[in-house]
Amino acid sequence: MKILLDSGSGGRASQRLIADVFLRHFDNGILRRMDDAALLDLKGPVAMSTDGYTVTPLFFPGGSIGSLAVHGTVNDVSMLGARPRYLSCAFIIEEGLELDVLERVVEDMARAAKKAGVDIVTGDTKVVPRGACDKMFITTAGVGEVIASPAPSGHAARPGDAVLVSGSMGDHGLTVMARRDGLSFAGDAASDSAPLNRMVERLITEVGDIHVLRDPTRGGLATTLNEIAEQSGVGCVVEESAVPVHDSVRAGCDVLGLDPLYLANEGKLICILPGEKAQAALEVMKSCEFGAEAAIIGSITAAEKPRVELRTFMGGSRLLSMLEGAQLPRIC
Repeated sequence: MKILLDSGSGGRASQRLIADVFLRHFDNGILRRMDDAALLDLKGPVAMSTDGYTVTPLFFPGGSIGSLAVHGTVNDVSMLGARPRYLSCAFIIEEGLELDVLERVVEDMARAAKKAGVDIVTGDTKVVPRGACDKMFITTAGVGEVIASPAPSGHAARPGDAVLVSGSMGDHGLTVMARRDGLSFAGDAASDSAPLNRMVERLITEVGDIHVLRDPTRGGLATTLNEIAEQSGVGCVVEESAVPVHDSVRAGCDVLGLDPLYLANEGKLICILPGEKAQAALEVMKSCEFGAEAAIIGSITAAEKPRVELRTFMGGSRLLSMLEGAQLPRIC
């Protein structure tokens, strides 16, 4: 069975698609009311994020556009020191898409939402003529209760802070590129797509004084650290030998002439906090489901101009600049 334009018309065909696919997998008390908006129960400061997902292929080792859409928005809300609670989702579907493909994506979203402990409570579906989009685009928005005070911010890095990452860099970007282009040398590379909200909550409650939390997605670690340095007006020194990179990713990058520090990640975070708390934060991260390869990779320094410096394996140093242009298309 294929998706037809009628399925996005708002009539009976739309109602059947919503009931047979979306409501069946996303079912919860708020969504079941089928109002035009969701009535939410939140107290205190609220964090909100929205993002669009256009990845190709739709399915890849370690995830799919569905799990990615949930994880990406859950993580964005979490980076503000918040506990994600609710998501919305909007689907743009190309006419002729196999219904089984849509259902696989929705099933992945439902599993990802359940694992992250969030509900998908409202949404929208549009079907567009063939060629108007590439199979399927998804937009998700998320809201959550801020539990950190003050909330982490890219403006809050301070000289003397330590820089940690929760695991290996570049897995998602290389995996999607390899699957899309049929590159066999990528071997066992798999996307790191994962929800980080429970790790963040433990960092806030068990360590505290978290200055910056960011997920290094498009542009990778190097670009995200440059963004933080510019926002905070500081320098950053990174030890190349301390940055975890899987052998399959490093080998793939060597073949393609890519730098893993600029590749996208979808299940990793950067944590910046006072240096004296770095070891405690590292222990918490390593004890979490998605933090076994966490590492302290550098420090924040005073600088006349914002800059990120990489101390290389060879003992030298070079500047890590922000990514220019698009290194990998359609990775999220």
